[in-house]
Amino acid sequence: MTETVRIDLGERGYDVVVGSGLIAKAAPHLKPHLARQRVAILTDENVARLHLAELEDGLLAAGIETTALTLPPGEASKSWAALARATDWLLDQKIERRDIVIALGGGVIGDLAGFAAAILRRGVRFVQIPTSLLAQVDSSVGGKTGINTKAGKNLVGAFHQPSLVLADIDVLDTLPPRDFRAGYGEVVKYGLLGDAEYFYWLEANGPRIAAGDAALRAEAVRRAVEMKAEIVIRDEKEAGDRALLNLGHTFCHALEAATGYSDRLLHGEGVAIGCALAFELSARLGLCAQEEPGRVRAHLREMGMCTELSDIPGELPSADALIDLMAQDKKVVDGRLRLILARGIGAAFVTDDVPPDLLRNVLDDALSVRRDAAP
Repeated sequence: MTETVRIDLGERGYDVVVGSGLIAKAAPHLKPHLARQRVAILTDENVARLHLAELEDGLLAAGIETTALTLPPGEASKSWAALARATDWLLDQKIERRDIVIALGGGVIGDLAGFAAAILRRGVRFVQIPTSLLAQVDSSVGGKTGINTKAGKNLVGAFHQPSLVLADIDVLDTLPPRDFRAGYGEVVKYGLLGDAEYFYWLEANGPRIAAGDAALRAEAVRRAVEMKAEIVIRDEKEAGDRALLNLGHTFCHALEAATGYSDRLLHGEGVAIGCALAFELSARLGLCAQEEPGRVRAHLREMGMCTELSDIPGELPSADALIDLMAQDKKVVDGRLRLILARGIGAAFVTDDVPPDLLRNVLDDALSVRRDAAP
């Protein structure tokens, strides 16, 4: 059984299909979008080992020719070098503007393949087949594509909407537990930013979702995609409401830069820690009840997730250095740092009116807990 969420952006609109077995049965979903029976697939080594043959076999059985480029896994592939390799390969394959590029993988591959498609011949169509929970609920939907640079994360990119997204719930069974938990950081974010009932539903059902309940997983993904769709339709280019989707991300991006975009901190882990810090800062500003940060952390901990800076292995820079990294965030306007804070669970908002000393104190306190926790 599948469910479809429509991203209604006029001529740039597309469907997000959520269900089981979609990788093996991708052909009937793809065929209406094909000008010729040929696709180019970008993926990574880990995903290729698990899912590439299944996708290719199903497409070939339907008469669709495939060619694939397999890249190294990990955040390092969101780079200028990987982008050059991908675009050169696509040109070597003589991919035309009417053709389809398939991003088969997690957020890294989706962002990279989407950006390559955006700039190739000034815009080639692409399809997202996200293979991680994080990509299914977040990065595959909405058209944000890009790479990282030395200056920060996702600072080079383009808005380029996919033609289709196929979110196959079955692939979540192949994720390492840490990767699944990291993806859950993006799932819970939706409840925290705009739907308290969804957060309460996750509190009740989160352990069963983690344990593999397919129906609950499909519902969790569908609702998260639905929420993102509602926001993207209102604000495709992040001129206003779409910034809410970055709850926890300004902290997260600074922590990712501080840890060298390495496996010391996965993106979804940084989002979870960032959400906890955002609620802590909100409580200290008197915006939400003092109990709210504790409730957020309690659910994240129940799911086995990161909530504190002390959960990140290795050294971290000072509060001032982290604030400097936060200042590279895309949400900075006229030199003023914009943060997503909350008046309560499900009631996030964007503000640039955060006292610098209070932000520094929150980070100093978080780093002090880290020092106290060190052996």
